[in-house]
Amino acid sequence: MEKGSELYAGKAKSVYRTDDPERFILAFRDDTSAFDGGKVAQLDRKGRVNNLFNAFIMQKLEDAGIPTHFERVLAPNESLVRNLEMLPVECVVRNYAAGSLCRRLGVQEGQELLPPTFELFLKDDALHDPMINESLAETFGWAGADELREMKELTYAVNRVLKQLFQDAGMLLVDYKLEFGRAGGGLVLGDEFSPDGCRIWDAETRRKMDKDRFRQDLGDVIETYEEVGRRLGIDFESV
Repeated sequence: MEKGSELYAGKAKSVYRTDDPERFILAFRDDTSAFDGGKVAQLDRKGRVNNLFNAFIMQKLEDAGIPTHFERVLAPNESLVRNLEMLPVECVVRNYAAGSLCRRLGVQEGQELLPPTFELFLKDDALHDPMINESLAETFGWAGADELREMKELTYAVNRVLKQLFQDAGMLLVDYKLEFGRAGGGLVLGDEFSPDGCRIWDAETRRKMDKDRFRQDLGDVIETYEEVGRRLGIDFESV
């Protein structure tokens, strides 16, 4: 697989063309940012850790019958993925109250949410990813009605798999975001799943084990990401 020119560079990942128009290379960088770019840093090993973490999670989801764009790891910080027509909508599931939900509703951090909540956000950095609903998404053409139903079903299917996976490893999957794209007449999970895009707490102590360590200056960011991975069974030296 020949790596071509850079197609897109986000806050922490870059996408490269390949000699196959249906395949891209997803490169995980060591860049880290929070608060819409208001806080940035370079964290050693972050690209490698998130790439291998994402590969592990995507394979678990594939094994459970959930379609993803992930194909295989190419290098410590690069993976081969399918070319999707991404929808500009983020799906967020919350199993426990944290972050913006607490600020918006005044609820106590750590409250278990039964049933888990499902929210939609528009992917737009300039607007700070505003919360939207199905009606707005359909009206403005961000996603069709059938696609919205499928996104919700797939997101809850992901939750059933990953909530148990983390629980078995002594951790709580607090909340997370997913992005989907069109491929072959259906929807496929795209982007990534890593501690950058979810909240993870130790089940016993409620110690934060995700990007909040960077946001809140708690330290040991990558060391904690690696701890999460090792608990799940990820071998970060495998590539």
